[in-house]
Amino acid sequence: MKRRLHVPAAQLARGNPVALTASQARYLETVLRLGAGAEVEIFDGEGRRFQAILEPSALRIGTELPRAPASSLDVWLAQAVVKGDKLDLVVQKATELGVSRILLFDSARSVVKLEDRRAGSRVERLRRVAEEAARQCGRSDVPPIDGPVSLGAVVERLEPDRLALLLDPDEQELRLSQAALGASRVCLVVGPEGGLAPEERRRAAAAGMVPVSLGRLVLRTETAGLAALVVVRHLAGELG
Repeated sequence: MKRRLHVPAAQLARGNPVALTASQARYLETVLRLGAGAEVEIFDGEGRRFQAILEPSALRIGTELPRAPASSLDVWLAQAVVKGDKLDLVVQKATELGVSRILLFDSARSVVKLEDRRAGSRVERLRRVAEEAARQCGRSDVPPIDGPVSLGAVVERLEPDRLALLLDPDEQELRLSQAALGASRVCLVVGPEGGLAPEERRRAAAAGMVPVSLGRLVLRTETAGLAALVVVRHLAGELG
């Protein structure tokens, strides 16, 4: 496995060599057991990656490496807030599956609400989960994580050319694979375990969100979005 480290673009802009943060130094020196002179690949979370040489408490940035080929699919995941470590799982696996943005939203039927006093720290933790997943799976970009916001705010953030597909267990006719075929900019919307409230469903429909089915299997909310990501990646010819 390549020895990779996330160094944000703002940190790179401070000069070369780049001073390491305490957590970065601990990871390189204690976890990877690297010493001065070791080669490391760094990525800035925005798509750039570089060769670098470890120096005492710093990294000497070298040659910029070629960027990964651009994906033909730009897919967002709008995920209702779920309890426990399930959000960690969603963020980790969605990052591995190439999601370009994650929007967390509170729903009327969400079991858990991220209150203001702890929402910030929770989202920061999820951003670290995404950074670690990007490091492990070889991505040079890290998907932004926004929220938690309302479903209405999700609607407001959607661009006119982005197809919004609402995973709806009550939908009987239109499958996700039919609705997403040929689309290059998609937002997958996943409600809580109890589904969206009637008013939220009306708001989604009025905003142009298309209800779609994943089939006859009954999936939990933290599984449904990931399964949908696999489907749209397969349709784009990038998986399977």
